[in-house]
Amino acid sequence: MRLISKLYQKYRRTPAPSPAAPVELDLGVALRDSMTRGWLNAETGELFTNFPVGPQDIVADIGCGDGGNARFCASRGARLILADIDEGIVARAAARVAAEPHCAGVEVHVTDSDPLPIASNIASKVVCTEVIEHVEDPARLMAELFRIGRPGARYLIACPDPASEMIQKRVADPSYFERPNHIRIIQHAELDRYVEAAGLIIEGRYSHGFYGSMWWALFWAANVPLDKPDHPLLESWAQTWRLLLDQPNGAAVKHALDDLRPMSQVVIARKP
Repeated sequence: MRLISKLYQKYRRTPAPSPAAPVELDLGVALRDSMTRGWLNAETGELFTNFPVGPQDIVADIGCGDGGNARFCASRGARLILADIDEGIVARAAARVAAEPHCAGVEVHVTDSDPLPIASNIASKVVCTEVIEHVEDPARLMAELFRIGRPGARYLIACPDPASEMIQKRVADPSYFERPNHIRIIQHAELDRYVEAAGLIIEGRYSHGFYGSMWWALFWAANVPLDKPDHPLLESWAQTWRLLLDQPNGAAVKHALDDLRPMSQVVIARKP
């Protein structure tokens, strides 16, 4: 869910042949897929595996997109700091966050992150998903993320996995790898270097998103507009994945595929 919805926000900005207004994707299967991997765990209060959020937290979501992650954090009673380059997207994310009755407050910034107009040493949790592959200077972004975290802050950093990106390299529209979209493919060791060079300590590394990786490959094959991705091929893939998750060993198969052909790589880190 997280990756498909956020990528939808990014790629729908690419000029389209028609002015048709974008519509929401059916995220039912994708949401279930993400939650099976550990996202948005209401029972444990974890935004992602080993990344709990609670009312004691100030969460900075850099590149907040449509606010899915931020909304979950707000529902846990956290205070939110939202930042994104698109004013309209930030406004929608802020509205979603403010609608959560347990939210402790929201601060909003429209920024390209260089630099972040956010106070130093303020956030106890820093979330930055699907951003680093867009920026001109990843080291500069990581330095800014480090700066805004307080000592002991924990970080959730995610970006596309090279296994999925190499598929997209062969089948996607060229705009997928053009500004303002992805301008680099980040290898695992490369992401680790960015994180550690900024001064953070890596605590865990994860992968997920086989469903989303294949959805995007099939999307390009279907040749449908992104603002209305209706096609039997995509509907069939969603139904296949739904049936897999319904099986007694479906989660185990999903996790194996996530590890072998993930759409996203995730690093959990800590500021000393």
